[in-house]
Amino acid sequence: ARGFAPLRIADFQEVLGEPTVALTKLRELCFSGIPFDGGLRCLCWKILLNYLPLEKALWSSLLKKQRDLYSQFLKEMIIQPGIAKANLGVSREDVTLEDHPLNPNPDSRWNTYFKDNEVLLQIDKDVRRLYPDMAFFQRPTDYPCLLILDPQNEFETLRRRVEQTTLKSQTVARNRSGVTNVSSPLKSTSSSLSEYEVLPNGCEAHWEVVERILFIYAKLNPGIAYVQGMNEIVGPLYYTFATDPNSEWKEHAEADTFFCFTNLMAEIRDNFIKSLDDSQCGITYKMEKVYSTLKEKDVELYLKLQEQNIKPQFFAFRWLTLLLSQEFLLPDVIRIWDSLFADDKRFDFLLLVCCAMLTLIRDQLLEGDFTLNMRLLQDYPISDVHLILKKAKELQDSK
Repeated sequence: ARGFAPLRIADFQEVLGEPTVALTKLRELCFSGIPFDGGLRCLCWKILLNYLPLEKALWSSLLKKQRDLYSQFLKEMIIQPGIAKANLGVSREDVTLEDHPLNPNPDSRWNTYFKDNEVLLQIDKDVRRLYPDMAFFQRPTDYPCLLILDPQNEFETLRRRVEQTTLKSQTVARNRSGVTNVSSPLKSTSSSLSEYEVLPNGCEAHWEVVERILFIYAKLNPGIAYVQGMNEIVGPLYYTFATDPNSEWKEHAEADTFFCFTNLMAEIRDNFIKSLDDSQCGITYKMEKVYSTLKEKDVELYLKLQEQNIKPQFFAFRWLTLLLSQEFLLPDVIRIWDSLFADDKRFDFLLLVCCAMLTLIRDQLLEGDFTLNMRLLQDYPISDVHLILKKAKELQDSK
């Protein structure tokens, strides 16, 4: 990341120092990139994602309320089922109770438990692979969840639940894109569970925290539950909050990430719902918007892609659904997200970024054949995100 001038940091501190944060001013500043210094980025993201209100006097009571609520979710969704499982078999009469593992009743707690396991296995597979080029997600967190890791507890944690589950992963990966490969070459890695070092008791890796966040989200949002790709949305949020230089914020990275992720998903969840693909809020509409914007800005390139029958779903599906989180390295993704979150017409700017990415490789695309161009688009060659954002801004200003 480029260094920020002290003057620019002072601008942020000034806006954030007011009793009521001036949102328009903050958006303007954030759009050009937020300094990491002093936890500024973490704070700005929490405001831009509507987690923290603009009145600073309300912050401490709201944070307390939300973090307590998250503890409640942990107790109800992770600890309670785990305790029930641990207590089983303690006494013989358990078997005669009406709620037992073979109970066919759809409302049976066991039925729910097994259904949850299917979701959990999919989440587990995805979170273990988060940003394999970085050690961060495999490392232990400084703030393991004591509610869960208390050595007095006999109950089953999510990790143990995955290890013990006998349900072989028959669940078909609920992958959203039929056409394109979702894992980009940049991220591909061969990994099996055995490759990961097992942390000593009382420790938990960052990926386990992400797993919990996604599992609780899936339980609270049964209509959408968990869809592959959500792990790529929660990853950069959690990484940003879990590396906050202020320890009193960093300590609550899990709860804060959960609520910011929930708010962000409320805005982009339509991208993950297949039945909405062709509606105005769905992903197909947004992909076509990338092409119609390109047609406006660079008709020659647009016609070339049309002529080669390169449809936007071959590449723009992943770009848009995952907010470019798979196209660039994590620090660059975070920088792009500064601008996306600061966009007041939320995510209109994302369409322009996609357009900029196309126009920046126009010469190669105009010369290339179908195969070559598909390779360029599925493994985007330019890594300078500052150049891409500058180009997107030019496109925005030329409207």
